[in-house]
Amino acid sequence: MATRSDLANAIRVLAMDAVQKANSGHPGMPMGMADIAEVLWNNHLRHNPANPKWPNRDRFILSNGHGSMLHYALLHLSGYDLSIDEIKRFRQLHSKTPGHPEYGYTPGIETTTGPLGQGLANAVGMALAEKVLAAEFNRPGFAILDHYTYVFVGDGCLMEGISHEVCSLAGTLGLGKLIAIYDDNGISIDGKVEGWFTDNTPQRFQAYDWQVIADVDGHNPEKIDAALIAAKVNTLQPTLICCKTIIGKGSPNKGGGHDCHGSALGNEEVVATREHLAWPYQAFEVPQDIYDGWDAREKGAKRESGWRQLFARYRLSFPNIGAEFDRRLAGELPANWRTHVDALIRKAREKAENIATRKASQNSIEGLAPVLPELIGGSADLTGSNLTLWSGSRAVDKTSGGNTLYFGVREFGMSAMVNGMALYGGLIPYGATFLMFSEYARNALRMAALMKIRSIFVYTHDSIGLGEDGPTHQAVEQTATLRYIPNMDVWRPCDTVESLIAWTSAIERRDGPSCLLFSRQNLAFQKRDDAAVAAIARGGYVLLEAVLLDAAEKDPDIVLIATGSEVQLAVEASKALAKTNIVARVVSMPCTSVFDRQPESYRQAVLPRGTPRVAIEAGISDYWRKYVGLDGAVVGIDTFGESAPAVELFKYFGFTTENVVDTAQRVFALNKPAARAETGCRAAVE
Repeated sequence: MATRSDLANAIRVLAMDAVQKANSGHPGMPMGMADIAEVLWNNHLRHNPANPKWPNRDRFILSNGHGSMLHYALLHLSGYDLSIDEIKRFRQLHSKTPGHPEYGYTPGIETTTGPLGQGLANAVGMALAEKVLAAEFNRPGFAILDHYTYVFVGDGCLMEGISHEVCSLAGTLGLGKLIAIYDDNGISIDGKVEGWFTDNTPQRFQAYDWQVIADVDGHNPEKIDAALIAAKVNTLQPTLICCKTIIGKGSPNKGGGHDCHGSALGNEEVVATREHLAWPYQAFEVPQDIYDGWDAREKGAKRESGWRQLFARYRLSFPNIGAEFDRRLAGELPANWRTHVDALIRKAREKAENIATRKASQNSIEGLAPVLPELIGGSADLTGSNLTLWSGSRAVDKTSGGNTLYFGVREFGMSAMVNGMALYGGLIPYGATFLMFSEYARNALRMAALMKIRSIFVYTHDSIGLGEDGPTHQAVEQTATLRYIPNMDVWRPCDTVESLIAWTSAIERRDGPSCLLFSRQNLAFQKRDDAAVAAIARGGYVLLEAVLLDAAEKDPDIVLIATGSEVQLAVEASKALAKTNIVARVVSMPCTSVFDRQPESYRQAVLPRGTPRVAIEAGISDYWRKYVGLDGAVVGIDTFGESAPAVELFKYFGFTTENVVDTAQRVFALNKPAARAETGCRAAVE
């Protein structure tokens, strides 16, 4: 029968062998945390390898994701669908064992980690989701959501500023089902951390109102087990278990030093490590008794079966709530969703309000949230500016669930927590701040896009239109650079109807995140027919078609493309151009990525090939070159803003009807030098 030491050593040698075969990776952390992982996974973690999505499973997150072979070894040994051949293909193209854990690639991986600290932030989001959903769905005698979230963290995770943001909030919210295990090995890539990381980590976390279990021998199974038991007993505070470990434990010549942190041990040291561990087996060979000692399939199946029996009784006792739980966990929208959305769109068209799109966003939340109880979110200390509160808002706090979160000034932490909640399931989370401060959160946005999850990021004060706060707060390059994130949909609506459709599109999207960009200033309502309203969800559409009186079917002379606050400017310019016998079509393009995914026939119908184009957006101009080409023009901003009232700023930077008309006339003259015959012209939409 395999001993605990044998079980832990299986992790060490698999990690060592996989990194050696790939000649790439981080063997030190898996070898150092193997004893902790063995105790956690065999004594405490409730999971079922046959069903990695069992709703009441414990969550396990490897925030120090560079040690991914620890996680892969655990999944393989305990019986997940991860074969030894996949372990051998570590870090190879299209393997299930990429360099860092990636959500969606490997069964049992709860989130993509690697950028340090974000896994910890995702874990906080998951623990928060468990708290909120348990408060909503659990009933006396029916704790259908009652599990722990475990996260491994290293020195690097705790050096990253995001760890402060999320751990501070986790303590404030009393996330007592969150247990973080700190791999205190004193080593990072550059060497001993004492030269750059001398924080008193236990005192730091005590100040966050965490339970701290310090000075645990990370190689003593009894001490580790006792610490985990104590952590689970206290459900009023999150717990940090500080484990003293030896990086690369088992390697006789490189263990304890930085040489084994991010490099293969080398063939000679691999042989020496096998001898030191008394491991007589060949590379990637694991004896059956060790597989048997790790196999969690039978135990996991029994645990899930017990939960499903409980849930079956729950469904009988609470059929409506049980059905709602199933819907929410499946990620499906309510049966009356489309009907409700269509009614809201009709109402917005009837009201035809000239309001700021941030207010239109709030109206959208007010309209959608009553039929969408999974919608949860809040602002990074800008609630009154982002306008994320609605009449049914209930704040989440230490003692209760709710649907509204006060994140404090924690943009990065907020965004990564939103990702954690989205990954957990049953919720559609959003976080809000000024567009400029998306810069603080950028890597979390990228991770959401990489993981293809339904995170929603709400950004108000989207341009120089915020006015007097000046260039430190005025977004210029942010809209374009958000669009450059692969798989990120960025919506910049121009009025109440586009704002509502932006929200519904983000909610309906299940294969990626969305950024919703809203104005501070009031914007004009745009009249549309039913076809144009339906086309908004396609990302770009013909808002206004100017035609010659005697040639209504003729293609436009020029196309004006605009987003957000500049759409009205394009409309005014189109009408002015009509008076000069230039037929200017106005295309509103609230979401370029959605437009780009449309069939080519639709895109050409909106932007006819060969017709010159001018793009208008209060942001950097280069992004729009793919639409206007070298023969077109962009009315944009390629400098920072200024501090002044918004009206003055738009005029100063050339966002005037006169400048757009002049620009369009120049482009038209260059592309169509032959002048039109004098004739009358009118706009199809006045």
